[in-house]
Parts: sequence; structure tokens; C-alpha cells
Amino acid sequence: MSIKLDKLGADRDRALRKRNEWDAKFKELDRLYKERENTEIHDIVHAANLTPDQLAQLLQSLGHGLPAGEIPEEIIEPATENTNTTSMEEIEDEA
Repeated sequence: MSIKLDKLGADRDRALRKRNEWDAKFKELDRLYKERENTEIHDIVHAANLTPDQLAQLLQSLGHGLPAGEIPEEIIEPATENTNTTSMEEIEDEA
């Protein structure tokens, strides 16, 4: 083969190795991002003392156009029965 073709083939092989390295790096970063995102969502729901049913109602309400700051009372009231009183500030201080 010609020198130009050999050089081009070597460049192509290097590019392929780099692409595979970047693909692996992206997959790992994406996995870490999703894991952290899920942890933050869990922490927010836990700090709000919401049951799974209350969370479902809240998400349904938000899907129907309620402003984010206006949570219906029927969703908030039952949550006061929960004995967990950890505030959001306390959770953030622990982190």
C-alpha cells in the first residue's frame, strides 16, 4: 500500500479508538447524571413529606396547569400527619 493510505488508515484507527473512549466516557457521565438527578428528586420528595399518592396528585395537578407554588390543600393536609420533620435546610446542611 501507499504511504498516504497507510497514514490515513492509522489516523482512522486512532479516531475510532478516541470515539470509543468518548462513547464510554459519555455513557458513564450520563449514568452518574441520572443517578444524581434521581437522588435529588428523592430528597425533594422526602423533604416535602409526600406519600407516593400525594406526589402523584401533585404531579397530576401540575400537569393540569396549576402554578408550581400553588399546591392544593388536599395534597398538603395529609402530609402533616407524617412524623418526619426534617427541613430542606437541614438536608442541604448534611450534604
